[in-house]
Amino acid sequence: MHDLHSDRFVRSHLKMRQLVLLVELGRHGSILHAAQAANLTQPAASKLLAELEHALNVQLFERLPRGVLPTWYGEVLIRRAGAALAEMDAAHQEVMELLAGLSGKVNVGAVLTPSASLLPDAIKLLKTRHARVRVSVTVDTSKLLTDKLRAGELDIVIGRVQDSHAAGELHFEPITDEPHSLIAGAGHPLASRTDLTPADLACEPWIVPPAGSVLRDRLTALFLSHGLEPPSDTVEAMALPVIVNLLAGSRMVCALPAELVRPYLDMGLITVLPYDLGLTMDLYGIVTRKQHRLSPGAEAMLATLREVAAQRYPRLGSMDEGV
Repeated sequence: MHDLHSDRFVRSHLKMRQLVLLVELGRHGSILHAAQAANLTQPAASKLLAELEHALNVQLFERLPRGVLPTWYGEVLIRRAGAALAEMDAAHQEVMELLAGLSGKVNVGAVLTPSASLLPDAIKLLKTRHARVRVSVTVDTSKLLTDKLRAGELDIVIGRVQDSHAAGELHFEPITDEPHSLIAGAGHPLASRTDLTPADLACEPWIVPPAGSVLRDRLTALFLSHGLEPPSDTVEAMALPVIVNLLAGSRMVCALPAELVRPYLDMGLITVLPYDLGLTMDLYGIVTRKQHRLSPGAEAMLATLREVAAQRYPRLGSMDEGV
């Protein structure tokens, strides 16, 4: 049902400068600095904010001695304002693309495994078809990537939807899961063992992802389920080159998808130890925003991602989209 009150608010009260100001307030936490970034005077910025709060009849920011802090209402407005401005940027880009032929820029985010395999193959395919489309890649955790997607900073994400509150805004096309293997440097003392136990692994130095990550939690649960304390000799790292160099020539071990480190395995720099961790991460997939039309360049990127994913992981074609 059409909301007449919302319609009046958008048409009669909301101004483009207020959207810009909201985004800058979210970035800077200061009316003065936000005003400068938005090319406004501080009194003008304060007036625009006051008008917006009056129109909505809610407090959007707490005024603190050294800045402002968004309330829950403010956080909603900041996120939506960012998405609205991103839509206008995308509209401008799309018009320019239509004038010049398929070009423009697409911003893609990916978690680690697809960033090293699926995504590069898709980009190569895209470039053979549309050389003028520029691609920007961000590699991070699913939570941070989907936050950027919702804010309009990314067009497409290859990852997981972990926030139940955000799920209603996002469309998810499953690709595959991530079975993790026990990885070590070539020549590791445990490589010849066929009788490894969790107790053996608990005594080894580990490379682990940061605390709070899903994999870290599942590794901790693995040891606790066997009545063992998690390894105490650890290094936290996520960058693949760092991990591989740490593994080489040391006793360190880590849990990684074999697919992710296949080139290093083929070169003989690292090896898979003979122990089944039983760790499989949740399905990752292609994530886009519902109710959002991609630019022509982003549509082309999405098409190549689907094509390459279907070739690499045939199960994709047999699964329902939007799960």
